Amino acid sequence: MSKLFTFFSMLVLVLSVNNQAFAQQKLVVAGYGGSFEDIMRKDIFPPFEKKHNVKIDFVAGNSTNTVARLQAQKGNQEIDVAIVDDGPMYQAIALGFCAPIQGMPVDDIYGTARYKDDKAVALGIVATGIMYNKKVFAEKGWAAPTSWDDLADPKFKKLVVIPPLNNTYGLHAVVQFARAGGGGEKNIDPGFKAFKEKVGPNVLVYEPSPGKMTELFQSGQAVIGVWGTGRVKSFADTGFPVGFAYPKEGAYALLSSVCPIAKPKANPLAQDFIQYLLTPEIQSVMGTSYGYGPVNKKAVIKDDVNVPLPIGKRAADLIVVDWDVINDNRTAWDKRWTREIER
Repeated sequence: MSKLFTFFSMLVLVLSVNNQAFAQQKLVVAGYGGSFEDIMRKDIFPPFEKKHNVKIDFVAGNSTNTVARLQAQKGNQEIDVAIVDDGPMYQAIALGFCAPIQGMPVDDIYGTARYKDDKAVALGIVATGIMYNKKVFAEKGWAAPTSWDDLADPKFKKLVVIPPLNNTYGLHAVVQFARAGGGGEKNIDPGFKAFKEKVGPNVLVYEPSPGKMTELFQSGQAVIGVWGTGRVKSFADTGFPVGFAYPKEGAYALLSSVCPIAKPKANPLAQDFIQYLLTPEIQSVMGTSYGYGPVNKKAVIKDDVNVPLPIGKRAADLIVVDWDVINDNRTAWDKRWTREIER
């Protein structure tokens, strides 16, 4: 009886160890919703999940929401990897939420994609510019937009849609009009003035939701707006006749960025996942499927006939905003925006 008991005890122990070895792990990734989430779930997550026997739990939200979630979970972080825009990423790093990236192929990554101390890295380059409904423009005999000032053209009254200031696309638009008015990041007043007096009367709604943004175009309520190449390419890939214009004054650079969250007993797969996102193969997929300009020099992507991608000279010519100044003032700007523009 004693020997039989010992045998079964050992068998239970072996089975327990094996079950633990093969138990599926979980990796919590926070990032953008909409078409970005669709592509991640369809093209990016499955190969990584299969290789590492892990289930990726994706938490969708815009960059501001993700940083707010990190702040709310401070000291007890559930998120393992965060994907946010460059501005909020600077905030996340300053607040101590990001750990240094290990094993990054630094020789293959463009310098503009790297952050101080490698506490984050860009996973794709996006251009903020003007999107428009090519079908409606053709029917109306309107020329394709070429300037940021086109957003203030009276013929577009209540036909313009722009994300609000707390969204990077909306922020870029306000900074551009501030610069055009003699100001800039250090003097945002001309930007607010332009939105009050010139752009605002044309705006149907300041829309933060990617899904609602596309709905407004599909319903014909909006025909021109401000958005990024990644979003516009995904929209165009559905068959909708949307175009993208790089304004003559310059389009703006948005670095979609990723960092491993700093926390006790960090999931080692967080580092593996970031390295995976930076591989030439995945960079190529994200460029082809989502319209990102790659950050890995070895990635190969073809330009898009409908939405010119931020590659080559177009990427080199993008305007980069001063995030240090912006982040110092953004809370005050957001309050002012709510008070003066979106009343």
